[in-house]
Amino acid sequence: MRIYLFSEGSAKLRSLLGGKGADLTEMKKLGLPIPPGFIITTDAWREYCTSNQTLSEDLKTEIVEKLKIVEKESGKVFGGRYNPLLVSVRSGAPISMPGMMDTILNLGSNDVTIIGLAEQTRDERFAYDCYRRFISMFGRIVLDVEGDRFKEILENYTHKLGFKTNSNLDINALREIVREYKALVEKETGEEFPSDVYDQLFLAVRAVFDSWFSQRAVTYRQAHKILDDLGTAVTIQAMVFGNIGDDSGTGVIFTRDPSTGEKRLYGEYLLNAQGEDLVAGIRTPKPIDSLHEKLPKIYDELIHISNILERHFRDVQDVEFTIEKGKLYILQTRAGKRTPQATAKIAFDMYKEGIISREEAVRAIRSIQLQELILQQKDPNIRVETLAKGLPASPGIATGIVVFNSNEARKRKEKGEKVILVRPQTSPEDVQGILAAEGVLTARGGMTSHAAVITRDLCKPCIVGCEEIEIDLNAEKFHVKKEESKTITVLKGDVITIDGTAGHVILGEVPKVVQRLGEYVKELLT
Repeated sequence: MRIYLFSEGSAKLRSLLGGKGADLTEMKKLGLPIPPGFIITTDAWREYCTSNQTLSEDLKTEIVEKLKIVEKESGKVFGGRYNPLLVSVRSGAPISMPGMMDTILNLGSNDVTIIGLAEQTRDERFAYDCYRRFISMFGRIVLDVEGDRFKEILENYTHKLGFKTNSNLDINALREIVREYKALVEKETGEEFPSDVYDQLFLAVRAVFDSWFSQRAVTYRQAHKILDDLGTAVTIQAMVFGNIGDDSGTGVIFTRDPSTGEKRLYGEYLLNAQGEDLVAGIRTPKPIDSLHEKLPKIYDELIHISNILERHFRDVQDVEFTIEKGKLYILQTRAGKRTPQATAKIAFDMYKEGIISREEAVRAIRSIQLQELILQQKDPNIRVETLAKGLPASPGIATGIVVFNSNEARKRKEKGEKVILVRPQTSPEDVQGILAAEGVLTARGGMTSHAAVITRDLCKPCIVGCEEIEIDLNAEKFHVKKEESKTITVLKGDVITIDGTAGHVILGEVPKVVQRLGEYVKELLT
């Protein structure tokens, strides 16, 4: 079989279905609320690679047949004028590579289906918001149009109308943005934006297959010693929408704190948003604890599902969810990337809780280099002035010269220099810079953003959402307003220290001490 419905697979087929697909099939068996869908296997990817990067007609026919089943399960019609079905097309490697390959959301949007979506939801603004998101994502990923060109159009309308974020744009502005996006695509590619939904789908599957070969994915695999011939599966899933209103939203949670290992729900969410807003750091999200005040039933349901997932997968989970008009959907789960310190504590606690065996706890520790358990921290006996404060995304302390560009970070690393990468927010294209840097500082984004997840995985200090810094990428500097009459400017090449445990940015280098091992680590080592 080259395609599996969620009801047909299992975790035993991870190498065939990819991590995302295999875990979705397990959640289907558990009866959790997941949107219907299917998985195109890694065998189909291999067939694609040996066929000059073309999708066979047989495979296309199979995709259409499986899509008919999703239509039946969802009660919607792909490409339909009434009650249209939109889908997401996502990558899924057998070994997790967060953010390194491509995803396309809201696929199936065109001038006809968007009218149907507006009628179905009685919300024309929402429908056009989905349409503009799809055109920009498809245009960037599939049609190779420079992403900043779409961003410029969106920001021009946002600023022109006096808004801080694009979530305030009205239907008239969104219609104009859609029109300009289409004109941009036609200008850059010489062809109209594809309106046939099946053409969109097949092109998107090809793009996700091809993203296995992207430079960022290759670099990530080399850094993590992942084999190049594993390939990627493709998951096609009915869309659920977090951008319909304030009873809708999107979020990412970890079932335990991935920095410390503490047993608590850890994560972030945004109301009236889609997942791309959260992961890319476009908007600064809210801590998951505050969801209890906004949508208490959803919060309690997340805790219940988190406990089910941990006990089933016997590991801490990184869970992506969407809330559509007060109903919770789980979009994916995977083993959570965490620091070595968190790995040790989670293994110890799960053994004590009876979730894993003594042998599994010891095996978790054996996978860690002992030196990775020993964090550096600021000498508590030395007082220093904090320049700015952000969210402590990955613990530890790092000192280096400021750089604003990932390529420069890599080149300076090759010369033996220690650098701190400073960005408005990182994207998968920054993976080389993150690998080269001692630590990462971003002005936007949250604790589950791309920068946070990757740096924790790499055991590098990171501060995100540091909104006190104003970055000027063209001039390669950032400003911090300390008082009305005082502004501190930090230039490229200046030395700063970031404390990823406390979230503090400090000018210059500070004395450091080694953090003592916790008692739980000593017991595990014994």
